[in-house]
Amino acid sequence: MSSSRQHSSGSDSEGPDVPEPSHAERVKTLVYGQSSGSLSTLSRKQPGWPFGSVMPYGLDEEGQPVFLISTMAMHTQNLLGDPRASLLVTPPESRSDPLGASRVTLMGSVTRVPREQAGQIRELYLARHANASYWVDFEDFSFFRMALADIYFVGGFGSMGWVMPDDYAGASVDPLTNDASNLIRELNTVQAETLLLLARVFGNVEAQQATVTALDRLGFHLRLTTPGRMQGGRVAFPNPVRNASEVRAGLAALAVQANAGLQILHSL
Repeated sequence: MSSSRQHSSGSDSEGPDVPEPSHAERVKTLVYGQSSGSLSTLSRKQPGWPFGSVMPYGLDEEGQPVFLISTMAMHTQNLLGDPRASLLVTPPESRSDPLGASRVTLMGSVTRVPREQAGQIRELYLARHANASYWVDFEDFSFFRMALADIYFVGGFGSMGWVMPDDYAGASVDPLTNDASNLIRELNTVQAETLLLLARVFGNVEAQQATVTALDRLGFHLRLTTPGRMQGGRVAFPNPVRNASEVRAGLAALAVQANAGLQILHSL
């Protein structure tokens, strides 16, 4: 289990490296797993000020966000004046743990999709937002696309960094993307005692609470709370997992290893 100390005094404590997806893979998974975010444009009414909007999005074949927006909307008017914008995407668990959950900010220029490409973008967008079929043909609605210029990813406590758009475009979506949120809730409730055991044996941390903040095919990130500090940690599955059943089996195998290690410690 690797760990990084957060919100505490003293130097950081780093354990051995634990396999995990690249930031580009985690960004791709997060963006594909959600369908709306917070779009920030540059205000025309108040020059230089950011203007935030709730924004459903689709994705083109390279993973770039596409929007179906009306020319009457304030954010569209802002974009027509200055195409620079950012899109913040967060997972469902951010509602209960906004700082511990992962999030990504996509930055780029948002411009109208050329007419010859609109048919393909329409199909991709409606696959994610079927209800948009009721207004997609209104005259004042058009498709806009964000040409990515840069990406900033925060994976929770102690995990963050910039991601190149080309790396993002070439990354794969994690196989757990559709199940991750439900599995995180399950692990944090049903398996709370097991998580504390893993923190104690693999991380040498007597935590009061161990909470899964991110889950992927190779392992999961934990936020460990003790009386004096909060720190992050990561635990790897014995083998890569592909679905919910394999996640549960992997956690059970880790619990067996941890209990065996605990018995060895007690025998010393």
